[in-house]
Amino acid sequence: MLGLGLRTLIGYFLLFTSKEVVAVENHKQTDSCAGLLDLHLENATVLSAVHVSGPVNVSTPGSCQSQALVSSSLCRVQFVINTTSTSAVHAEAWLPDIWFGRFLGLGNGGLGGCVDYTNLDYGTSLHFASVASDNGHDGNSGSVFLNHPEVINDFAFRAIHVEAVVGKQIVEAYYGRPQDKSYYLGCSTGGRQGTQEALKFPGDFDGIVAGSPATNWNNLQGWAAILGRFIGAPDPAGNPHFIPADLWNIVASEILKQCDALDGVVDGIITEPDDCEFRPEAIVCSANQTTDCLTSAQIDALHEIYQPVFGTSGELLYSRYDPGAEGDGNSQIFFSGSIVSFPNDWFRFAVLNDSNFNFDNFDLGTIELGDRIDPGGIETFSGDLSAFRARGGKFLTYHGRRDQLIASGNSKRMYNLISETLSMPSLDSFYRLFLIPGMDHCSGGPGAAAFGQGGIASNVVNASSNNVLLAMVDWVEEGIAPNVIIGTSTDGQTRSHCRYPQRSILNGSEFICEV
Repeated sequence: MLGLGLRTLIGYFLLFTSKEVVAVENHKQTDSCAGLLDLHLENATVLSAVHVSGPVNVSTPGSCQSQALVSSSLCRVQFVINTTSTSAVHAEAWLPDIWFGRFLGLGNGGLGGCVDYTNLDYGTSLHFASVASDNGHDGNSGSVFLNHPEVINDFAFRAIHVEAVVGKQIVEAYYGRPQDKSYYLGCSTGGRQGTQEALKFPGDFDGIVAGSPATNWNNLQGWAAILGRFIGAPDPAGNPHFIPADLWNIVASEILKQCDALDGVVDGIITEPDDCEFRPEAIVCSANQTTDCLTSAQIDALHEIYQPVFGTSGELLYSRYDPGAEGDGNSQIFFSGSIVSFPNDWFRFAVLNDSNFNFDNFDLGTIELGDRIDPGGIETFSGDLSAFRARGGKFLTYHGRRDQLIASGNSKRMYNLISETLSMPSLDSFYRLFLIPGMDHCSGGPGAAAFGQGGIASNVVNASSNNVLLAMVDWVEEGIAPNVIIGTSTDGQTRSHCRYPQRSILNGSEFICEV
């Protein structure tokens, strides 16, 4: 069997005593894999089924990338699902030779359009049968949404569902039995997709790991656009509110000067950005100062950026930009003077159906219009997870407090919305939110930001205490819920990340979690 020694196989069974480990025999790998070409699926067709002996790079279809790493030996299945007469989802299933009986569905990012090959490789390295799709279109542009409502529906709610349904059928056909448990892993748009799954298709996954979720989608896109408007986008030339990139370094330094020590240690990390009451007046230019300072108009723009966005009737639309997030160079995606591509494409091609819309008059009313139209029902901001909870589903979400693309306060709002909707002061029994100080969008940053959330490189410590995907497996299969998640920084430092509403408090030389 796969050339495995007896000691290795015994090790697998000791680690997974409650699960059947399936090891596809050498002489059956190629034949069993190729046999999937004859598999009959409703509204779906297997395009290719080839056994791959990893590690090796393979070519990939579509415009997102030309090749992908396959670290494990597996059966690679490419297939297409016809969701309607005018829409289709292209997907891949990677079926490892050594399978621990678990299914893993994967999400997407941005407005993509791109199969998550990084996490197909990661999932199969942990012996999950892993499936990912292009979310119903190819590439990162939203132009495909124009006059294509069914493509929007795939993107908004349908692609992950059909990926799961058909993917499980392929898994059963290959291994000769269905999965024991099914899991989901995604971040950003993938986090929103995981949340949408729990809301709309609660039976698809037993455990969902949904990071930095782009929930409250339409208002998120509106917030991203109006941040640019605060400094003069889309045409900042001559606008007194525009803040050049070099001055953002001054802003970032001043925010750390004012707020870094609030948690008791000066380390370049603001543990709780909501405690930071940034006073930009500290860097306003004096009468004789013209460099390394901001004008009064630029200070006014900062006041707008670092407060929540409220609607025309005073209702909260979106949380404020996290103080500290501007320290990441990628924050310039919002503050370059152009409207960032995500809202630029979403409002033009999906909300307004007007490719000529130029954002000169974009305002709160436009944001509210997007929320009312809600193309494809994409908003994903409901607290009714009652069906998912009732069927025993488990949900783990995390969010970096230095996220430069999605305000981490929105994840607090989502938690509180679920709590209020279900009349549950604590959601610990099925839903846990971990806030990650010093982490950028989905990963990276000066904090302890690696905890198995995506890609083999994130799995620094292969244990459920340090890996959110393995922690979810323990929660679903053993009933052991994660109280903390231990992250690792790029220099090898570790930190225990707390579940909301607990707070991370400095106790001597280390941070602990307190209510």
